[in-house]
Amino acid sequence: MQSGTSVDGIDVATVDADIVDGIGAVLELRPVRLETVEWQPVLREEILAAAHGEPRDAQAWTRLDTAIGQAFAEAAVAADGEFVVSHGQTIHHWTDESGTRGTLQLGEPSWIAERTGIPVVSHLRSADVAAGGDGAPLMGVFDRMWAAGLGIESLATVNLGGIANVQLVRGGEVLAFDTGPANCLIDAVVQRETGGSCDVDGALAAAGTVDGGLLSRLKEHPYLGRAAPKSTGRETWNLDLVDGAVGSDAIGVEDLVATLTAFTAQSVADAMPGADRVVLSGGGARNPAMVRALRERIPDAVTSDELGIDAEHKESLLFAVLGMLAWHRVPVRPGTAPARIAGRFTPSPRGFQLPPARARIDALRVRA
Repeated sequence: MQSGTSVDGIDVATVDADIVDGIGAVLELRPVRLETVEWQPVLREEILAAAHGEPRDAQAWTRLDTAIGQAFAEAAVAADGEFVVSHGQTIHHWTDESGTRGTLQLGEPSWIAERTGIPVVSHLRSADVAAGGDGAPLMGVFDRMWAAGLGIESLATVNLGGIANVQLVRGGEVLAFDTGPANCLIDAVVQRETGGSCDVDGALAAAGTVDGGLLSRLKEHPYLGRAAPKSTGRETWNLDLVDGAVGSDAIGVEDLVATLTAFTAQSVADAMPGADRVVLSGGGARNPAMVRALRERIPDAVTSDELGIDAEHKESLLFAVLGMLAWHRVPVRPGTAPARIAGRFTPSPRGFQLPPARARIDALRVRA
């Protein structure tokens, strides 16, 4: 389970998972049920306010952590399996010029364990940050195994959530980093200007015209010039940045959304390394205007649906993979930091028993 930086809802993937031993160990996943549980509107607003830095006291933080944990518990209640993997809700990703200093995901997992009666794996980014990594993006772990399962030597993937991230798998090695915003700026503008949650079907972007001056100012953001690997979050890409770039200019919502869509596509394309195959996933892959803007710049890009993985739920499957790796105590290396076992274990009310540890799992296959 996970809720991304767009705070669209809690994405839940129920999967059958098995490890097949042969020439290397292969993790096989078969999605059984994929769904998104909508946030209660009041709680969603509270999450967004906290992520945007609105001050709150200790009681308010405690209530928010509890409410998110209870919402995840309700989303998981239909689960019938060995364990739950909960990424929780990222509230802040603390980065500066020196790298990532810390990361905060809320949603106390004890509520999930108590409600479902099964153990929980959570806090999947923290070990990598403590080891000197960025803790994000994590998708490179999935894509390295997936590329091995597909037999693709050179694979580049783009995950279009609130933040856009790129993973390049080449020769079994992975370079993964955040390129900048995907949907978060668009969503924030649409919510403020129209009361909606997102640019449904890219309709606003399609009706607008890209403002070249504004696009140029947005492209001057210093994050875009930093070398990879790197990570960023909603605390950097927000309405304050948009309003500062717009300044005193008058611009309609359609043109603004069109420009922000072009900005996402351009910042992704500028950062994109060469690869045999480029695959798009995430909520942005369901936005025709976003996909069209990307394909204008990356003509051979396909969506993960075309390779058998639901584009909206690839990130949920990522956390299923990370959970299986944690369950079997397989260390992971999302970036350049030393490999660490990702995740913390919260026992069920009856306790839990782990399977024997494995040194590695080599490849991933996703079955229909």
